[in-house]
Amino acid sequence: MHPEFDLSPAADALADIVTAIDDTRLDAPTPADIPVRALIEHVHGLAEAFRAAATNESLGASAAPEFGSGATLPAEWRTAVPARLRALARAWQEPAAWEGDTEAGGVTMPAPVAARVALDEIVIHAWDLARATGQELKVDDADLAVLLEFLKDTPVEGTPGLFGPTVPIGSAAPVLHRVLGFTGRDPFWLPRHGDSAKRAAR
Repeated sequence: MHPEFDLSPAADALADIVTAIDDTRLDAPTPADIPVRALIEHVHGLAEAFRAAATNESLGASAAPEFGSGATLPAEWRTAVPARLRALARAWQEPAAWEGDTEAGGVTMPAPVAARVALDEIVIHAWDLARATGQELKVDDADLAVLLEFLKDTPVEGTPGLFGPTVPIGSAAPVLHRVLGFTGRDPFWLPRHGDSAKRAAR
């Protein structure tokens, strides 16, 4: 099966954002309701989980990219996380990655669905980290179109373990804002001292 989309632009964008994060921002709140360091740790784990999904390597449920405290974030995270993200993108460029079912974090799903979940994780967490650390994020229109189609039927209450309650966003809003709303994000979230944005889901 021919790859349906390329994860490289999104992976590169998130890698650049991670690389630019200053140590002084590691304890800052994010829209994901966890500190920056914990979200980077999560991205480190999910990148490996979804790379393995593309190659059909079973890492088992123990490798599920759960949210942690950030305590196991590797010291070399500025190089390790981007390397994993780019390896993930390369793995999904192989036509075989899109065939049959695969597993990510102990959950079995059709390979094209896994690719969409990976894209969602990458784009949304890139936005989370960009917003938390004062960076700008540019998302490809093609990626936003894939995500909007993928997320449009998300129930209002969200999907336990994946999406929190949706944030109502008008149909005339920018596509990125609509995508964020489906994942429980407030597109206008800004970091405030002592506030970790309780409305977010991940």
